Amino acid sequence: MITSASNTRIKKVAALNQKAKERRQEGRYVVEGVKMFLEAPEEEIEEVYVSEGFHNPACDRKLNGLHAEQVSEEVFRKMSDTSTPQGILCVMKRKQYTPDDLLQAANPLLMLLEDIQDPGNLGTILRTGEGAGIDGVIMSRDTADIYNPKTIRSTMGSIYRVPFLYVSSLSDMIAELKQKKITVYAAHLKGKQWYDQADYSGGSAFLIGNEGNGLKEETAALADSYIKIPMGGKVESLNAAMASGILMYEASRQRRFMTDGAKSKILCNICNN
Repeated sequence: MITSASNTRIKKVAALNQKAKERRQEGRYVVEGVKMFLEAPEEEIEEVYVSEGFHNPACDRKLNGLHAEQVSEEVFRKMSDTSTPQGILCVMKRKQYTPDDLLQAANPLLMLLEDIQDPGNLGTILRTGEGAGIDGVIMSRDTADIYNPKTIRSTMGSIYRVPFLYVSSLSDMIAELKQKKITVYAAHLKGKQWYDQADYSGGSAFLIGNEGNGLKEETAALADSYIKIPMGGKVESLNAAMASGILMYEASRQRRFMTDGAKSKILCNICNN
């Protein structure tokens, strides 16, 4: 059992939790907690640490096939990024996606994020995106680090399953999407149509801008269409993650309705025959 916080491995884990540069250089990141451990793909787990006395039946079963390093309660608190550690954390291999990974579907549904800064917003967009059935998230290089511990916690496991990509030029990426017949919609106050009036049944991508400044003018100008979410009272805009969720689920609703409608049509034809 490791009892010293000055242990090289312990210091390395702490650095991965604290520094984006360290995560990039090492190609690794840290996840904490029972849920994150249970959902972690075993082939991506590099190290597991448990606190002294940690016990969880579900985790114990998974740990049978893995090597876990036991550490003292004090050392685990030093390693952890949370105020109330659950007693288990993993060092994971970073994912490496390509544009093709996000564009495999016949009519992809994507999120395009420009300079989102809040790790919680970014994680929530990933989590909500998985629920809405999106095909991936594309981010500008100045967007928050997706491997930030706060982002990881906000994803609630979606970090393992939703493809994502940082790009050096969002404008170049948008041009590539247009070549593939994917319509780009910008959530913008200058929108002439409500978000639920547009048709998202084909390949679609939603542009969401920075929490404080919104989309840059030059980026918004690249969109095929501006859409807006109606605002009551004195509210001018919504939180970036909330706006993203509304748009993603409207697209999901339209696509589900089309699928259900097609099934109903098939059943009616069968009944008529």
